[in-house]
Amino acid sequence: MSTKPQPSPFAPLVRAVRSDPRAAWGAGILAFFLVLAVFGPLFVGDPTALVGVPLQPPSWQHLLGTNGQGQDVLAQLVVGTRVSLALGFTVGVLVVLVGALVGVPAGYFGGRVDGVLSGLFNVFLVLPGLPLAIVIAAYLPSGPFTLGLVLVVTGWAWNARVLRAQTLTLRRRDFVAAARVMGESRWRILAFEIMPNMTSLIVAQVIGSTVYAIGAQVGLEFLGLGDVSAVTWGTNLYWAQNDSALLTGAWWTFAPTGLCIALVGFGLTLLNNGFDEVTNPRLRLERSWREFLDARGHEASRSTPVVRDHD
Repeated sequence: MSTKPQPSPFAPLVRAVRSDPRAAWGAGILAFFLVLAVFGPLFVGDPTALVGVPLQPPSWQHLLGTNGQGQDVLAQLVVGTRVSLALGFTVGVLVVLVGALVGVPAGYFGGRVDGVLSGLFNVFLVLPGLPLAIVIAAYLPSGPFTLGLVLVVTGWAWNARVLRAQTLTLRRRDFVAAARVMGESRWRILAFEIMPNMTSLIVAQVIGSTVYAIGAQVGLEFLGLGDVSAVTWGTNLYWAQNDSALLTGAWWTFAPTGLCIALVGFGLTLLNNGFDEVTNPRLRLERSWREFLDARGHEASRSTPVVRDHD
């Protein structure tokens, strides 16, 4: 059976950025932080160097002031951007990859395979994620590898469940039945028939999982469960809390980092919402109805295309 060349999995994402303003704004925010992470450390000094008086307010010499150890806050913020984003995106991809390796075979093969794999991710689903992450991180050596391992172990199960459900739907489609009739192996059907039809869902899951990974990483490091000697967004907040920044009014030690975390999460959420608007069939139908009715001077409810004349 001849296999048609599959479109790029990023094609719907590019289409979302071009057609949806929310996705365009989200992509712009994310692009800014990615450029900052790649090139920013080249223009700032050593984030661990003692450059001034501790807790010095922002000035022309130190644009974001200094922290409780006399280190430049701007340098720590910029260098921390690279580490936090790298770990966040890596964990986001690995969480979805592990979920796909478990959920897709469970949904396609069924029977005992489904029973065993579904039982495995159902166990992880009922376990409380944050307490489990805290316990695991507390007993392992601190460092980025440990944090990544903890976040993957505690975060993959939901993705597996969603991908299993989607696979159950796709395996009943005509193109899968045709591939079986042509004598294709089950693993080839999974790789070349089912997985390409799940690329939109997988890309959306990677974006959502990256938001989870960055937030969870910052939370664990803020609690002191990461490597506090490393320079990341989470350790910046940890040292600000350790130096009683709120009590002393040293807002510059935590506000810029908190703002960056919020902006990255906001940008990823906008990108995910815009991507869902383009790839979700139900939302596409609603959007088409709204555009159709708006062009004719009518209104429609969000859930049903009921036409109402203007007064």
